Amino acid sequence: MTTMRSQRGAVLVIALIMLVLLTLFAVSAFNTGTANLKVVGNMQARNEAANASQQAIEAVISTPLFTSNPSNAVPNPCGAPNTLCLDKDGNRVTNPANAYYTTTLIRTTPSAVSPTPVCVVVSPILLNALDWANPEDQSCISAQDQDFGRRTGTTTSGNSQCANSVWEFTAQTTAAASGATATVTQGVGIRISTDDMATSCL
Repeated sequence: MTTMRSQRGAVLVIALIMLVLLTLFAVSAFNTGTANLKVVGNMQARNEAANASQQAIEAVISTPLFTSNPSNAVPNPCGAPNTLCLDKDGNRVTNPANAYYTTTLIRTTPSAVSPTPVCVVVSPILLNALDWANPEDQSCISAQDQDFGRRTGTTTSGNSQCANSVWEFTAQTTAAASGATATVTQGVGIRISTDDMATSCL
């Protein structure tokens, strides 16, 4: 026959076991929540860095500097050529000490990494491929004989003063606070002058 005293002892042991199990569940849930929070924070920091890289590429593409001087294509660079700095709100700053995101245009070659956009394909535009009525095409023949081909209707296979080119931009961004990094590569096709072709694409 079991006594009341032995029954009270069993209840205490079971209560302690349940308390330990509940504590383990609570600690596990806390650790899982903390790990998930870190994962989400890291993903957010990386996405923000990728957005900063994209913003830098778009800023460079919107200026003609990259075709004439690829090694210094960022207007008002931050500390070094081809470097763009943003504060936490995404505004450009020129002082590297105030930068929350630092983006550098890079070109990776087998031997080194150099800070420059690269012209990967270039092809001169032939004079007979131009439309004389198109104002954009007229700028490609401005240095040629203006009357060529108009009076006689003849064409030529010579090169115009323009070329079609394809450029590759790689921007690498680092966030100062989190250390998150992101690299974005983008290409763009653009018509350039043969002078820029000779200095930047060959």
